[in-house]
This record gives sequence, C-alpha cells and structure tokens, in this order.
Amino acid sequence: MKDHLKSVDELSDAERKQLDDLKKAHSYVAKNKPLVTNIYTADPSAHVFEGKIYVYPSHDIETDNSSMNDQGDHFAMCDYHVLSIDNDTDEVTDHGVALALEDIKWASKQLWAPDAAHKAGKYYFYFPARDLEGIFRIGVASSDSPVGPFVAEENYIANSFSIDPAVFEDDDGSYYLYFGGLWGGQLQNWHQGQFSLNDHYPDDNQPALPAKMAKLSDDMLSFVEEVRDIVILDGSGKPITVADNDRRFFEASWVHKYNGRYYFSYSTGDTHNIAYAIGDSPYGPFTYQGVILNPVLGWTSHHSIVFHQGKWCLFYHDSTLSGGQTHLRCVKKTELVHDENGKISTITAYE
Repeated sequence: MKDHLKSVDELSDAERKQLDDLKKAHSYVAKNKPLVTNIYTADPSAHVFEGKIYVYPSHDIETDNSSMNDQGDHFAMCDYHVLSIDNDTDEVTDHGVALALEDIKWASKQLWAPDAAHKAGKYYFYFPARDLEGIFRIGVASSDSPVGPFVAEENYIANSFSIDPAVFEDDDGSYYLYFGGLWGGQLQNWHQGQFSLNDHYPDDNQPALPAKMAKLSDDMLSFVEEVRDIVILDGSGKPITVADNDRRFFEASWVHKYNGRYYFSYSTGDTHNIAYAIGDSPYGPFTYQGVILNPVLGWTSHHSIVFHQGKWCLFYHDSTLSGGQTHLRCVKKTELVHDENGKISTITAYE
C-alpha cells in the first residue's frame, strides 16, 4: 500500500504516464459542464426527494494551504451547500449554506464528502469532520426540508470513524450507512476497533483494507449493530489485495440497487478509477465487475448514482473549473447505462 503522496521523482514510468494523461485531459473537450460555477463543489451525493434531484456536495474553498499532503489539509472545507435540478429545464439552483462548521459543537475542521436521506417527512444529513482531537468522525444533522438548514446533533455517531458516509435505503425500508477512506481519511489508523497515530497496512498480498458499514437505527441517528467490513472479491472468489491498486477500495463508497442486486461502487484512489462490484446483500460480499468512470482531471474521484425520469445518472467531479487545481473542483452529471446483463458501460469524461 502506498502510504504517502509521492513526489514526481518517486513515480514509476506507469505512474508518470498516468499523471501525464491526467494533465492532458485538461486540454481535451469536457463532455459535461459544471452544475454550478459560483462556487467550487465536489463529492456529489445525489438523491430524488419530492420528485426531483437534490445534490449534496462538499464545498471546496480557496485557501493559502494549497500544498498537497497526506492529511488532506488542502481540502479545507468549512460548510455545505445543497443543489437542486429542475425537472423540465435542468436548471440548477444553489440553495446556499445548509450547515456550517461553527454550528457543529464536536467538530474542529474539514467538512468533507457528505450524504443525505429522507424518512417519514424528515431529512437527515450525514457528514464527516475531525473531532476536537483531530480524529475523523461521522455526524448527523436533520431538517424538515431537503435543502436545510440542518441542525447537527450534539455529538457524532457513536462508534463512527473515517470519512465519506453514504446512505442506502433498501426496498424493505432499512437504511445502511457505508463509510471509510484511506490516507487523510484515517481508515489505516483503525485496528481492532482502536485509533492509533501509527498507520497500519496489511502486506501487499493480503486483503485490502475494506470499506465499512452498519445498519442505521429507526431514528436514523445511530448504528444498531457493530460496524462491519465490506469485502470485495475477484472473479475467483478471493479478496482483492492491497497491491491490486486498480481494483482495491480506497474511498467514496456508494450503493445502488439494479434488478434486485446490490452494486457497491467506490474510488480506487491513487489509480483514479470509479469501480464497482456486485452482491446479493447490502452487507456483501461484492464481486468486482469493472470501471464505471475512467480517471478525471484532478487527484481525486468521487461519485453517486441515482435513477430519475426513466434514466440512471452518474454524478462526479473533476478540476476543470479551476484549471486543474486538485482542491478546487466542480460537480458534473452524465447518463449511466446498464447493459442487458447488468454490467455498467464505462464512461470517459473527455472527448
């Protein structure tokens, strides 16, 4: 496992080529335009509420601390906005600040990728932040409106950790929260249920560090079970290993259901793919299938998938709006297609 950000001098020939390809992508014609340009947005979580799409992104801000590091300090987000898309015109509305850092008593900084859910007339907003000791936790806030403002609970969700919460509502009305991210997301700092300042990675031939998940309580504010691992298998039924950077989990969990099967999608991180695996239970295991989205401009890739008006849509981000600055991104949308066998057609974001 690569446990630090490499300098250009440390890159292999293959990694140098990939970096060059990402830089070249900026000179290509982007197939899709940003949803909004008044602010920088990233990590879009899209849902259909009240008959239209609402998007819950993180909010990138310009900061003096623009040097990339392992802790992700260049991602200095301090509030959340909510976007909605008009069904007839596709016009996007920015509804303004829905939740801000100063309104979260337990949080110290870094409001990263969020998600939202709806139950019984109430809206729940899930978000990661560093607590007062610098450990990433996952919080929840609620509102009577899909656009907020959201009121945060007094404390984070008990037994939560790391980043990138994603909520999945199953057909039986059960809700599950998926989460986890490496490097700045601190997943490698958790071992046997305890946080350590020291990184812990398995050997390259061992199963990769997994995403995490737990079923949510009826009131949507807590876990009703122990946190579980999400295991991703290769075609022979063996867990994807640490060394398999093109397929192993890194961050950005998402789950959608298609033809009765569960699709777990995620970012491979430093290899920049949005990949997916399929299983027969929200708990997995999930068998790797392929790539949904090829690498985009910028170091990160993060997505969501939603069905609306007879079509599946992929929401994603890249750095085209800022000219390639990794910490200043923009959210985009494109159509996603499942073929007759349920496989997802790979998307390329540039001409």
